[in-house]
Amino acid sequence: MEAPKRYRPNVAAVIVSPRYPFKCEIFIASRNDIEDAWQFPQGGIDEGESAKVALLRELKEEIGTNSIEILSEYPQWLKYDFPQKIAKKMYPFDGQTQKYFLVRLKKDAKINLMTKEPEFLSYKFVEPDKVFEHVTYFKRPVYKQVMNYFKKEGYL
Repeated sequence: MEAPKRYRPNVAAVIVSPRYPFKCEIFIASRNDIEDAWQFPQGGIDEGESAKVALLRELKEEIGTNSIEILSEYPQWLKYDFPQKIAKKMYPFDGQTQKYFLVRLKKDAKINLMTKEPEFLSYKFVEPDKVFEHVTYFKRPVYKQVMNYFKKEGYL
């Protein structure tokens, strides 16, 4: 019998620019360790930490600001498996179980990718339908599910 898969608890942020709702632009960033791999900011939830506290901490660690307003949250946790070459790096986890939040950057937010341990090389804001032209292949199914939910709820 195969051992059950282990999923790392994680939060992810679908970030809209401060111009939202007048202009809907989604933040994506290019990872520094995987060539041409764009994604939403995300990160692990520490022991005893709530998803919302982890969200604020991860945003500060990854994009240099947690000056955000939470607009909505995806109602369930979503799972995905890592591709084989990433799974080795993420051992003992086989994938991630994630809680997604839709957040808006506040007008005073200053994005700074040169954090203590930089994860991203660059970032940009794209229209919602352009997100999938950039994001890495193994995250697309979950991203589509999340984006479709926020669209159906009237946010995007």
